[in-house]
Amino acid sequence: MQSALTGKKVSLFAVFVSSVFLAGCSSAPSEAEQSVNVEETSIKNPPISESSDTAQPEPIGAPEIVASQDPKPAAVADDPETDSDVYDPIEGFNRVMWDINYDYLDPYFVRPVSLAYVNYTPDPVRLGVRNFLANLDEPFSAVNNAVMGNGGKALDHFNRFWINSTLGLLGFIDIASAAGIEKRSKKEFGDAIGHYGVGHGPYIMVPGYGPTAVRSFADTVDGFYPPISYLNFWASFGKWALEGMEKRALLVPQEATLEQSPDPYALTRDIYIQRQDYNAEVITDEVDEEQEAYIDDYLEDFE
Repeated sequence: MQSALTGKKVSLFAVFVSSVFLAGCSSAPSEAEQSVNVEETSIKNPPISESSDTAQPEPIGAPEIVASQDPKPAAVADDPETDSDVYDPIEGFNRVMWDINYDYLDPYFVRPVSLAYVNYTPDPVRLGVRNFLANLDEPFSAVNNAVMGNGGKALDHFNRFWINSTLGLLGFIDIASAAGIEKRSKKEFGDAIGHYGVGHGPYIMVPGYGPTAVRSFADTVDGFYPPISYLNFWASFGKWALEGMEKRALLVPQEATLEQSPDPYALTRDIYIQRQDYNAEVITDEVDEEQEAYIDDYLEDFE
């Protein structure tokens, strides 16, 4: 009798262990699936030597991925929506465009052309061209600052325009700065409406151009102000190309930061949106001081 009871207990125990084992196998992801997720997350992420004494900046939007030893956060990293509030409804398409820009167009065309322009164009010529192009932006920057309620900044843009356009030989010479009038970053119409609460809209990665958002299309309004309105298509394209080469050259020191990020696409997206908020002078309720300091360091060359 006792041996029969013992046999039943052993049988029940075996059934219990088997059911737990089968339930665990059905819910645990396979190693192959985890490997695919980790590989998709690590776009151009070179290994960092543990013996290095230099502290690497913490990637934005993925602090838990860097700090945690648990492999689960890395598997979640392929869904940037978990760490970002950016509206990115066509993320799949955007990531394909990012791969085209980052892996092909930039290293084989945009970067070498930009560096060739910066390295081989005489500095006085580059400075004069840069001053001339920036002077074209002063009128619409004055208007947009006035719309935003920045009367002092609007007056600075206005004074810089007429002084540099006359005494500065159409803006090639920056007389206004020598006169003590501060040179400010341009303000576009998208910044003005963003200041009053208009959202960014869907985020878009444009091949050969880079990141943008639907709200930025409102900047076309600035093209109706003279002297920008006098430029034809090719003149406008030349202005965009020359300014783009200058900005691309400024990003060379930041390439290592982008390459070391576990998700360069998400990093670029978050930096772009936060810079747009900065230009629109949008104040958020919650501010991550460490993250803001990191972004300021990343974008300080554009000021």
